[in-house]
Amino acid sequence: MDQWCADLAAVLAAERAPRAVVGGHCLGANVAVEFATRRPDAVAGLVLIEPMLREALRGSLKTAVRLRSLLGPAVGLIRAVNALGIYRRRVARLDLTELDRETRAAMSRGASEALLRRHASLWLDLSAMPAGAYLQSVMAVSRGLPDLGAIRVPVLALLSAGGALSDPALTERLLRALPNCQTVRLAAQHWIPTEQPEAMRNAMEAWCGGVRGAAARGARP
Repeated sequence: MDQWCADLAAVLAAERAPRAVVGGHCLGANVAVEFATRRPDAVAGLVLIEPMLREALRGSLKTAVRLRSLLGPAVGLIRAVNALGIYRRRVARLDLTELDRETRAAMSRGASEALLRRHASLWLDLSAMPAGAYLQSVMAVSRGLPDLGAIRVPVLALLSAGGALSDPALTERLLRALPNCQTVRLAAQHWIPTEQPEAMRNAMEAWCGGVRGAAARGARP
C-alpha cells in the first residue's frame, strides 16, 4: 500500500495536478481511500467503484481475512525462494483486451456464469501474476480500510447489485460512515467497468458535474 500510494502521488506530480478526483475499482478503490487518508491535500473527491470492505467480503476473500496472519509469512517464504533463483521462468501473458472481448461476447449471450468463472478465477490470476505479488494484493484487500469518517471530500460509490465478491447491502451500510457520500447501485456482479461501462460513465459525469457546481457556489454538493 505504501508503494501504490507513492506511485499515485508521483503520477499526480508528473501531470502537474496538485488536486484530483481519484477513482478506482475493487482493490483500486481501497487504494484511493488510503491515498485520501494519507494525502488529503491532493484529493478533491473519490470515485469508489465496488470498494472491498473487509467486513462485507464473501467467499474465498472472506476466508483470506481469517487466514491473513499466514499470508505475510507465505509472501516472505516465496520471496526467499525467489532470491535463491527458484521461481517461475515464465508468467502467462494476460491479454486484457481479448479478455474484455470474450467477456462481452459471453454477456451478449446471457452467459453471466461464464463471466463469474472467468473473472473470479484464482487460477487465472495466479497464472498471470507472480505468486508473491498476488498474495500481497489479497493481503491489501483483507486488511480493512482506514477511518472513513475522517474523509471529508465528496465521494461517489458505485456498487454492484449482484455482489459476487462482497455483500452489497452491508457495503452500502458501512459506507454511510463517509460524511459526504452518494451511492449508486448498478446491475452487475462485480466488474462494473466491463458489465456496465455506459451506466458507470453517466453516473460519474453527472456526479462530477454536481461537485464542480457546488465548488463554484462555494458549497458542498
